[in-house]
Amino acid sequence: MSDEQLNLLKEHRDAIDALDAQILQLINQRAQHAHQIGVIKGGGIIYRPEREAQVLTRIKEINQGPLSGEAVARLFREIMSACLALEKPLTIAYLGPEGTFTQAAAIKHFGHAAHTLPCASIDEVFRVVEAGSADYAVAPVENSTEGAVGRTLDLMVGSALKICGEVVLRIHHHLLRVNEGLAGIERVYSHAQSLAQCHEWLNKNLPSHVERISVSSNAEAARLASLDPSSAAIAGDAAAEKYNLLKLAQNIEDEPNNTTRFLVLGQQYAARSGRDKTSLVISAPNRAGALHCVVEPLARNGVSMTKFESRPSRTGLWEYVFFADVEGFVEDANMQTALQELQDVAAFVKVLGSYPQAVI
Repeated sequence: MSDEQLNLLKEHRDAIDALDAQILQLINQRAQHAHQIGVIKGGGIIYRPEREAQVLTRIKEINQGPLSGEAVARLFREIMSACLALEKPLTIAYLGPEGTFTQAAAIKHFGHAAHTLPCASIDEVFRVVEAGSADYAVAPVENSTEGAVGRTLDLMVGSALKICGEVVLRIHHHLLRVNEGLAGIERVYSHAQSLAQCHEWLNKNLPSHVERISVSSNAEAARLASLDPSSAAIAGDAAAEKYNLLKLAQNIEDEPNNTTRFLVLGQQYAARSGRDKTSLVISAPNRAGALHCVVEPLARNGVSMTKFESRPSRTGLWEYVFFADVEGFVEDANMQTALQELQDVAAFVKVLGSYPQAVI
């Protein structure tokens, strides 16, 4: 390297050092303002999902690069997470064990300063937040290729928890193993949905005698594979890192846009963010035209529906409840009119929550 190049290198490094000092000073100034806001609130609710969504949306809009909008959103999420922890580190219940995609969704939404609490089942995730042992829950609700997570939907019908946010996570599956190479693999562990999402790759790349074993989570699959050289697992980056497994093949999911949506649930409703979604559960009488009666008030009042899902009501044979996601905030005038009309024709209507749409 020439003297001129060395001088240019030093110039850029000196500039970075000076900028780092400024960034550090500004971050701490931000933290001081966040702390003062907590003092003004007097120990009330410190996490405001609508405010965080507004900040992240604004940051992405004013970003001029070269960093991507997603990259700057991740950076600011961590800054907000650390500032929030100055008041009180949040405890987030999720479907465990450690290393699951649900934990990754919790960290994506709340940042690494939050404390994540693994639970053995979705039922337990709900229970610990309802009991006050955790501040918020993160639970999977639907996958782009495998559909709805029925247990989450069923629990929301009777739970007092409110949806206050959502997380959309791209799911990338890897084939993991203690040893290098595919030779000698006798079995593959994974969650049933992950096995289904990768079945074409498995059919093409592994012998037909290799057993596919469904387990409770991909993290559990990785743990089992770490104990046996003749076993492999399908799991994500976090599980590979936690159990020190090699990636034999990356991104083996059959659908490249495989995405899972998670709900954030807490004790309080979110306020309006300006870009909101509302989730409803509706029960209609079991008679001809019942579905039309449910959908028509929404359409007539200009409420745009983004999802509609039916589930057995669990209260009677061939009776169903309907889950709907619609655009807008519950206090919008057209939403209020539609809900009033729904109350007149439906046996049961419950607003599960109005909350900011996910900032991708």
